Amino acid sequence: MSTHLSPRLARIVQALPLEPHLRVLEIGCGPGAAARVIADRLTTGHLLAIDRSATAVDQLKKRSTAQIDSGRLSARQVAIEDFVLTEDEEPFDLVFAVRVGALDGRHPQAGHAALQRIAGATHPRARLFIAGAHPLREVPIPRPRR
Repeated sequence: MSTHLSPRLARIVQALPLEPHLRVLEIGCGPGAAARVIADRLTTGHLLAIDRSATAVDQLKKRSTAQIDSGRLSARQVAIEDFVLTEDEEPFDLVFAVRVGALDGRHPQAGHAALQRIAGATHPRARLFIAGAHPLREVPIPRPRR
């Protein structure tokens, strides 16, 4: 099934520094339009799409069987503030979020917890991109001082 992206979402996906081997985390995936397009661009990489909404994750799973069956896409119902890697998951290389209140400034308290969770789920050189009311912007992932 081909996926149609809105012009705004297409610009966001186009702006991401995707490479075919990356492990990508999408926060707030909704029904999965961007996730499907990105998963189709991955060869040895993988995209995990998360959303706090069970309905959104169910929609993604129903519309993404080809990408899920290929092993390039998986989905999980979880808020980013509660997200942790499972025992068998590798850290992520690239993280992005579109209109996620905890990351775009609408819910700053949740944002602190979200950034801590992202830091715990990514490689030290991972990159985080957030799209809200402004165009896509890269945000540093806070790392604990050693």
